[in-house]
Amino acid sequence: MLVSAAEMLKKAKAGHYAVGHFNINNLEWTKCILQAAEEMKSPVILGVSEGAGKYMTGFKTITAMVDAMVEEMGITVPVALHLDHGSYEGCKKCIEAGFSSIMFDGSHYPIEENIAKTKELVAICKEKGMSLEAEVGAIGGEEDGVIGKGECADPEECKMIADLGIDFLAAGIGNIHGKYPENWEGLSFETLDAIQQKTGDMPLVLHGGTGIPDDMIKKAISLGVAKINVNTECQIVFAEATRKYIEEGKDLEGKGFDPRKLLKPGCDAIIDKVKEKIELFGSAGKA
Repeated sequence: MLVSAAEMLKKAKAGHYAVGHFNINNLEWTKCILQAAEEMKSPVILGVSEGAGKYMTGFKTITAMVDAMVEEMGITVPVALHLDHGSYEGCKKCIEAGFSSIMFDGSHYPIEENIAKTKELVAICKEKGMSLEAEVGAIGGEEDGVIGKGECADPEECKMIADLGIDFLAAGIGNIHGKYPENWEGLSFETLDAIQQKTGDMPLVLHGGTGIPDDMIKKAISLGVAKINVNTECQIVFAEATRKYIEEGKDLEGKGFDPRKLLKPGCDAIIDKVKEKIELFGSAGKA
């Protein structure tokens, strides 16, 4: 059964670890992440972007798939199904489709509009027992056509959004979606510390987890980050393992072209990567 992410992140914040949010793109991705989380006895958040939602034929399809897989695979760890960087309309669709958690990304709106829309969604989520993530300050890079420059969030605005009754907050602290450029200045821990002081026990979210050095990840967790998003890194290791399999001609050996064999090296790479991140985030054994 899918659960709200609120309780798992409250525990993570109090326990000084973070829960991994891993984006799913298809059945294989979902299976790998669930398997890794179960083996590590870690709570997990399955993230779905609106683009991935369209690719997988719709949010209702995804809910049905994840519900069935959790049951068929005998998953015992807490699993939240979460909309990633959702538009206002996308949030409404995921609420209807039975997601257990949503993120409303109103960071590109003026703060007054961000507050108004977030407040409305808070009321709906409370009624349905869902968790809600909001965002202040743009995350750098591009996510489903939304482009951000990586501006640091205003701690006062973060407090205004946090006070609306959301469950966790994504705040821009210089983080970027996708690969980090060589001239990246790093995370602004000064901003993160100021945000935590304003928002108190509110679990904070670090988007763009791919490529951030381990020591920065650990410091961010010590400053209140309780949810870390990973997507690009899983895509990279999947592509590398699949390329190696094909370049070695294994798809031409016997029935090596069978999708179950063709995709296995990439899937194994995702499982290993998710386990690695769970260890780094400190959520192993916390289910």
